Amino acid sequence: MSTNQNKNNRNSFFMSLALNQAMINLGNTRKNPSVGCVITKNNSLISSGYTSENGRPHAEYNAIIKCKENLINSNLYVTLEPCSHYGKTPPCVKKIINSKIKKVFFSIKDPDQKSFNKSTKILNRKNIKVNDGILSNKITDFYKSYILSRKDDLPFVTCKIAASKDLFTINKRKKWITNIYSRGRVHLMRSQHDVIITSSKTIKKDDPILNCRINGLEMRSPKIVILDTNLTIPLKSNVIKNNFKNNTIIFYNRFNKKKIALLKKNGVRTYKIPLNVDGNLSLKDSLIKIKKLGFYRIFLESGIKLAGNFLREKLVNDIKIYISSNKLNNNGTGNINKFFKTFLKNKKYTIEKINLFGDKLISYKIK
Repeated sequence: MSTNQNKNNRNSFFMSLALNQAMINLGNTRKNPSVGCVITKNNSLISSGYTSENGRPHAEYNAIIKCKENLINSNLYVTLEPCSHYGKTPPCVKKIINSKIKKVFFSIKDPDQKSFNKSTKILNRKNIKVNDGILSNKITDFYKSYILSRKDDLPFVTCKIAASKDLFTINKRKKWITNIYSRGRVHLMRSQHDVIITSSKTIKKDDPILNCRINGLEMRSPKIVILDTNLTIPLKSNVIKNNFKNNTIIFYNRFNKKKIALLKKNGVRTYKIPLNVDGNLSLKDSLIKIKKLGFYRIFLESGIKLAGNFLREKLVNDIKIYISSNKLNNNGTGNINKFFKTFLKNKKYTIEKINLFGDKLISYKIK
């Protein structure tokens, strides 16, 4: 293997470690991207860091201040171009320069115009070498929600659907369709999103808790937005009774002063949303409002009807479909065979297939 190949493999390896760091706080950094960073010296890892909750401090700063080694002539690997502008904190390029780091490797340029394509010139002027583009395809996909947030009024929406092997979404006899490994992965996905969006119909039918129930990640449960046109949600619902840290938000249209007062007493925020031509809450206006509230990664967990409406209006970016290894036959209802044919017929959008001990997770990139 040539020297260049060795260097490329080494750089890709360290960038993949930086990406692992970025994954730690995905969905918990608000409008800022979740960035990962590692620092090496003499080809050995000496520090790592990731963007803190709510977006600050940044990954580079965390990795630098945490390092106990001398940083002179070290290399820094970061998933996203280092910031170069003053905001609520000084720019990361300044911290890098002051630390006497020799080389900086980043994967993709920051789509934020305040930083886009600026760090290289600044670092080069201080004789710091810069190399970009490492693992760019993989990391661009990781930042798809952040990239969208910089060019669209809408947040990034991931739609989750669970179905039996014969494509039924409701088990008449049991609560669950998929196995514990599929359900555990759903809880992990919840922790990686700002908001779960669902309907009052789902709340009334299933009375879900909609939190993250993985040991150590309970505090990462996302906010919950419920679409409830007429404010029919029962006050005894789990999402109202267990409204931890005032996580529950309701979008409505038909005003009910008494119900709103009772919801407020339970720590629930309510917002009036316009109706669409069918007399339902406008999904696009709902998403715009969600983004204005400061949320950027949305996890749609609902019945097939609401999911289909989101897809028909082209408001979904990714779909995650969990398919059980078991058939429901006469015990199943809510078949999504037509759903597959309508929305998922173009197989080029398939982005991954994962075996979950019998169940399957199939991911589709819609747009």
